[in-house]
Amino acid sequence: MIRLSRATAVCMLLLSITGAHAQTGYPNRPVRVIVPFAPGGPSDVIARLLMQKFSENLGQQFYVENHAGGGGNLGTALAARAAPDGYTILVASSSFMINPGLYAKVPYDPYNDFDPVTEIATTPNVLVVHPSVPAKTVRELIDFVRASPGKSSYANPGTGTPSHLSGEMFKLALKIDLVAVPFQGGGPMIQSVIGNHTPIAFSSMPPAAPQIKEGRIRALAVTSAKRSVAVPDVPTMAEAGVPDQEGDTPQGILVPKGTPREVIDLLHRETVKVIALADVQQKLAAIGFEPIGSTPAEFTARIKVEVPKWAKVIRDANIKPE
Repeated sequence: MIRLSRATAVCMLLLSITGAHAQTGYPNRPVRVIVPFAPGGPSDVIARLLMQKFSENLGQQFYVENHAGGGGNLGTALAARAAPDGYTILVASSSFMINPGLYAKVPYDPYNDFDPVTEIATTPNVLVVHPSVPAKTVRELIDFVRASPGKSSYANPGTGTPSHLSGEMFKLALKIDLVAVPFQGGGPMIQSVIGNHTPIAFSSMPPAAPQIKEGRIRALAVTSAKRSVAVPDVPTMAEAGVPDQEGDTPQGILVPKGTPREVIDLLHRETVKVIALADVQQKLAAIGFEPIGSTPAEFTARIKVEVPKWAKVIRDANIKPE
């Protein structure tokens, strides 16, 4: 039988406690980050930007996996079924809140399958026109459309996108006859506006901002509660005389329901720290996004507002997924 001195026993006890802490400390192995869209889109760009910083700050690799399909449903469902241990996180966009109202059935429950962590950043939609359109304000555009019922259309980047829903919410509120013309993404849509093929559009900010600044298209209003730093001279819809038209494209972090609170709090703190960095803010601004860093409670509250809000627009406009 081996006898240990008191000093040795105390030392071994401390080591065992330290070792136990190291085994349970988060993160102690690589973390999978699911982006439910193809590489190169805003969610993917923002996820990779943040996760590089997370890896550097937390000493473990946060690696992005793209699982595109079903308008974001495929990757979101994959995250929903993952173990709630903090080693799978989801970087979601507006589709997380739109799809439950757009599809007859979605493979996840936005309230009961996830714990929201934070809204990372957001970008508003923007109402734009070709310079040949005589309207210089939103009210002038409304009068222009009403003067020729059934003859005006607006471009959008795809059925069920936030820009499309902003356009439909606008139509419903004002009871105007404006036909939606969906495109396969923001790039083709903006080119159609520039070419004056569809001279009116509701667009997300990233593809529109450079063209607005160069004068190729005219911005009439943004669909955010406050003006966008990307186009600070453009009024909000409320400032333009059409209230209750807020609609944007948020990017947020969620984890499977039941993930430990300390993990959620750590991910929130890291996000807030990272999006406060000057280089990160510059990169976000370059793609038209503004940092948010909301608390888990604030992000939860937003989801509970947005899901029924967009479900009503989808129902009232009779929108069906493509």
